Amino acid sequence: MATKLLALACIRKESYGDLSPRPHYPSMPKYPKGVTAQETSLQGSEAKAMFSVMGMTCSACAGSVEKAVKRLPGIKEAVVDVLNNKAQVMFYPSFVNEESIREAIEDAGFQAALIQDETDDKSVQVCRIRINGMTCTSCSPTLENALQAVPGVQKVQVALATEEAQIHHDPKIITYNQLMEKIEETGFGAVLVSTGEDMSKINLRIDGVRTVNSMRMLENSLQALPGVQAVQTSPELKKIAVSYKPDMTGPRNFIKVIDSTGSSRRFKATIYPEGEGAGRESHRKEEIKQYFRSFLWSLIFTTPVFLTSMIFMYIPGIKHGLDTKVVNMLTIGEVIRWVLSTPVQFIIGRRFYTGSYKALRHGSANMDVLIALGTNAAYFYSVYTVIRAASSPDFEGTDFFETSAMLISFILLGKYLEVLAKGKTSEAIAKLMNLAPETAILLSLDEEGNVISEEEIDSRLIQKNDIIKIIPGAKVASDGFVLWGQSHINESMITGEARPVAKRKGDTVIGGTVNENGVLHIKATKVGSESALAQIVRLVESAQMAKAPVQKFADRISKYFVPLVIMLSFSTWLAWFLAGKLHGYPESWIPSSMDSFELALQFGISVMVIACPCALGLATPTAVMVGTGVGASLGVLIKGGQALEGAHKVNCIVFDKTGTLTVGKPVVVNTRLLKNVVLHEFYELVAATEANSEHPLAKAIIEYAKKFREDEENPAWPEARDFVSKTGHGVKAIVRNKEVIVGNKSLMLENNIVIPVDAQDMLTETESMAQTGILVSIDSEVTGVLAISDPVKPGAQEVISILKSMNVRSIMVTGDNWGTASSIASQIGIETVVAEAKPEQKAEKVKELQAEGYAVAMVGDGINDSPALVAADVGMAIGAGTDIAIEAADIVLMKSNLEDVITAIHLSRKTFSRIRLNYIWALGYNILGIPIAAGALFPSTGFRLPPWIAGAAMAASSVSVVCCSLLLKNYERPKKLENLEIGGIQIE
Repeated sequence: MATKLLALACIRKESYGDLSPRPHYPSMPKYPKGVTAQETSLQGSEAKAMFSVMGMTCSACAGSVEKAVKRLPGIKEAVVDVLNNKAQVMFYPSFVNEESIREAIEDAGFQAALIQDETDDKSVQVCRIRINGMTCTSCSPTLENALQAVPGVQKVQVALATEEAQIHHDPKIITYNQLMEKIEETGFGAVLVSTGEDMSKINLRIDGVRTVNSMRMLENSLQALPGVQAVQTSPELKKIAVSYKPDMTGPRNFIKVIDSTGSSRRFKATIYPEGEGAGRESHRKEEIKQYFRSFLWSLIFTTPVFLTSMIFMYIPGIKHGLDTKVVNMLTIGEVIRWVLSTPVQFIIGRRFYTGSYKALRHGSANMDVLIALGTNAAYFYSVYTVIRAASSPDFEGTDFFETSAMLISFILLGKYLEVLAKGKTSEAIAKLMNLAPETAILLSLDEEGNVISEEEIDSRLIQKNDIIKIIPGAKVASDGFVLWGQSHINESMITGEARPVAKRKGDTVIGGTVNENGVLHIKATKVGSESALAQIVRLVESAQMAKAPVQKFADRISKYFVPLVIMLSFSTWLAWFLAGKLHGYPESWIPSSMDSFELALQFGISVMVIACPCALGLATPTAVMVGTGVGASLGVLIKGGQALEGAHKVNCIVFDKTGTLTVGKPVVVNTRLLKNVVLHEFYELVAATEANSEHPLAKAIIEYAKKFREDEENPAWPEARDFVSKTGHGVKAIVRNKEVIVGNKSLMLENNIVIPVDAQDMLTETESMAQTGILVSIDSEVTGVLAISDPVKPGAQEVISILKSMNVRSIMVTGDNWGTASSIASQIGIETVVAEAKPEQKAEKVKELQAEGYAVAMVGDGINDSPALVAADVGMAIGAGTDIAIEAADIVLMKSNLEDVITAIHLSRKTFSRIRLNYIWALGYNILGIPIAAGALFPSTGFRLPPWIAGAAMAASSVSVVCCSLLLKNYERPKKLENLEIGGIQIE
């Protein structure tokens, strides 16, 4: 699918001004400063090098790579392919070599390697693996470093919040099974979520298989089908996974083949019950259950320990019973506490031992290490006091069994609440995945298109080109277009568009949307992982995987946090212990039940368990998860933390004109003929010339020309020979032995065609009315002028006004003429206009604004404006609909509404302020908590933080950070937008 989307971005478009040619990234300076073209040609020819660039996550990274390469002397051009992690550089070897370019890319923060043989086919796959056993923020860098060191692994992203790893690897060097083994060696559990081959893959459950030979026979039968790329069998699970080309075959064919294989026909195939989303959800539920179970058992054992040490000692009768001596000074109370706290420490608390062992084995320390050290110190000191009491007739000591038991109980409660809250942060994906209907009505048609039969099938069995019936109130089962019927469809769940959209024959529909009233017959065009819904889910998932640059701050702290806390804890204990031994404080400070060593130990343990690296680690990803989820529900797809961080800083927006500020559906509003020509024949020639062009203005002319050929729905225009498209100017061709040129003024002058004064006046008049004037020349004489209008989007003026109130400057950069551009800009309140700009010039304007100190967002259609989208700090593709321009934009606005630009910036600002709040809370908590736990308030106030309360506070800090992020779910768009009614324009 990604390749198809990339192909979309590479469609050549003939241009009249505003729309660009085939997109490429902004051109680099051809020669070094002070060097002329002649000098360069004397010093040798240009060379081309291809680099593998790892570490790029979005278009902003591509811009960084470009900028880094651009600074070097002797660079002619650079093209960065974000999807395939490659950069192609044209350069002059006299001034720069491959190694210098590679170093420049690495200095920009990416890993670069020269690809020797660029004819190698794509060999990088991306697999996603769920990681079990990650406890805190230091786990993810540990795992990333371990995987990054594996040969064949090119890029690794590990997200603590989603508990998933996304690994770019070369399958020829290392397979995903070997990667999973490596993860397990590192001490974590690994469950495969998806592989790079999953673009069209289905899992089938096979009943009736008794032997391995039967499974092999089914595998061979499926392998023989055209379009089947790979078949994987799991006999123990009765499962077959089939990777296939959806254009050639589909799951119904596989089931039919399996059901008919063998003489007895005993095999029965069905869709494997648990999908990817269900697997993730069941894992989350199981984790919640495990923590709840552990907490309950811990509570059962800890409650009597707490009662015997904290409550019963104040009740005379019970106190006397608990103080009864068993052996020497050993009491019944101590024995009870020892017996009850031991299972809590070693059975219920085993997860902390295994977690800390795995971390320490790989040279890192995590939260488990702190908990294990703190609880062990309390438990084993208590064991020591019990043994001394049992062996000595005069030893008096205090045990801390309640400290270790209560500490583990509170931490388990905190983890339970944290997992519960974290599950809610990813609800957006679950909601999106649940939009797809479970069943669909499949129609069988005869050759004349009449319905023969209809059958209810599992929606996952829909294949490309199937005819599906959608009844009123039902969900649309797949992406496609309407063959028959009329209805209104509610697309709010996909695009955020509140009002139902009218659909009739030929209109496209999106899977997961709801049919309101009429019956529709649709033809499926995109199924399974190719569907818009699947793309959105993937986009949101990858957004939640991508780390925001601000998170690097937390990652840096986490490296040193745990060792620092252990040192602080030991220093605290030592300082209080030495102060006690050297009588550095009055003996009255020491509680009656303790001595100076025990008091020091309590302070040391409190410091160790109150410090919480988890809150820091969760501050960014949880807010990003909730923010991107909320955005998706509003039709604003934000591609991760980097896009959020960029968008919240935006103070200047560059708008494209066609399709962004205007509706994007031009219509011919006036025709003026300068020669004696029959209008019908005139449009025959013009339409025939424009028929080979994909440009929106060309389509508008052809649509208008059809009105003179009402007898045909799809008229056949006369043949056009020698067709030539001049990007940004127009087209010319030979039609009926006449040379027809259709385009702007510069195209006419280029072909030495004199433009009459009448035509000049007409052009000036059309431009003053914000219309585009197109000249038509037949046999080197200007014969007519067409006026084409693209109406301004309703509400555009209000949006520009709201942006101004948000201190965001608005600029319009367009390829259209100055007259039209200025007229539209004055209508909507934009003061700065750049007209007649080519795609490269749009990107240059963006760079100029950045040089002036602006944080620039570019709003365009995501395909034609890709150079500027890449060059901007944040690229926004507006009105992308089902064709999401993944490779260019950082933010995709599903609707064509300009108000979503405000929503995207406002939501980014809210999300980032929540991230800041999370960091203030997480850091403030540690900065305040550690000194208090170390006894900073004890000398002046006598206030001391017992370890079990410190543990409870530590657990609460993580939960509070997640809950703070969850408050983003209540996000509301700015009130100014509620009063702004922006609707579509219907053009007849």
